Amino acid sequence: MLQIDGSRGEGGGQMVRTALALSALTGRPFGMTRIRANRPKGGLKAQHLMAIEALQAICSATVTEVRLGAEAMAFEPGKVQPGNYSFDIGTAGSISLLLQALLPPLLFASGPSTLHLKGGTCGKWQPPVVYTQQVLLPYLARFADIELAIGRQGYFPKGGGEVTARIQPKLPSRIGLATLPPYLLTEGGRPVRMGGLAFAADTLAGRQVAERMASSAQIALREWNCPVDIETAYGPAYDPGAGIVLWAETGISADGSPLRLGADALGERGKPAETVGREAARQLRNTLRANTPVDEHLADQLAPFLGLLPGSRIRVGRPSGHLLSNMAMTELFLPVRFARNGQIFEVEPTEEL
Repeated sequence: MLQIDGSRGEGGGQMVRTALALSALTGRPFGMTRIRANRPKGGLKAQHLMAIEALQAICSATVTEVRLGAEAMAFEPGKVQPGNYSFDIGTAGSISLLLQALLPPLLFASGPSTLHLKGGTCGKWQPPVVYTQQVLLPYLARFADIELAIGRQGYFPKGGGEVTARIQPKLPSRIGLATLPPYLLTEGGRPVRMGGLAFAADTLAGRQVAERMASSAQIALREWNCPVDIETAYGPAYDPGAGIVLWAETGISADGSPLRLGADALGERGKPAETVGREAARQLRNTLRANTPVDEHLADQLAPFLGLLPGSRIRVGRPSGHLLSNMAMTELFLPVRFARNGQIFEVEPTEEL
């Protein structure tokens, strides 16, 4: 059983999610101590308990008794069982972060799966579900057909968002990975088109919050002289809330993957909608000016998938703590290492997959 010190690297909840995902994917059990030791309130939070519970159901895992605030755990996975699953995180716990734990094993299951998820769809310190849908999933299309439908946005504090994920694996198992080309994400470029979604609770429609976010972002992105299509959407929600997700396509990578990077901003009480739109546009603009093929958050989310395809290469500006931690965790579960040469990380095999 792998023994993992949860205080290594960024020492947060990302290590728990990545370890759970890779354990279920590879069948390798692990134990973790000092969970979230680098956070003000360490130990497992409700969202981590939900990820453990969900994967316990999906792969019939044996798990030590865990509770809120637990600083140690052990997880021994069984076989991944595709199927129809429903999980309610409660309040505004992040659906996107839960998907980070559930998607890797289900992408290589023996059949299709459907996930019905309830929780938060956007909030602080989490990628909005729209970001997952529009930016991350195109990079995973080589492994499976994934459809992500947002039935209801879930804002802080009550959450209650509803998301359905349908996953149809394309490979019979991980053995089929040998037929896939590695990721080659080293070249940036100018955007050929931009898109986005500004969304808000329907109680904010009268103040045109979504339109104001979209308009300010559109104006801020004019300098790139490419088509910009930012849609707006309102819907029922248990709390007033709003957000915007933007993305830019810079072409096709050498391995045939779409090159898409993203940015997002969250509406807050007292924060003008125009400021929210400009904030997201500024993030996107800064990433494009850095001429990197992926944004910071996409890079750390892709790390485990890069590890599945030796020979993959990715260029980043300044690697985040999340990225380095995810790479280190991937090296524990998969027979690969991430070799760094300046801004480029290359996945090298350490033994035959």
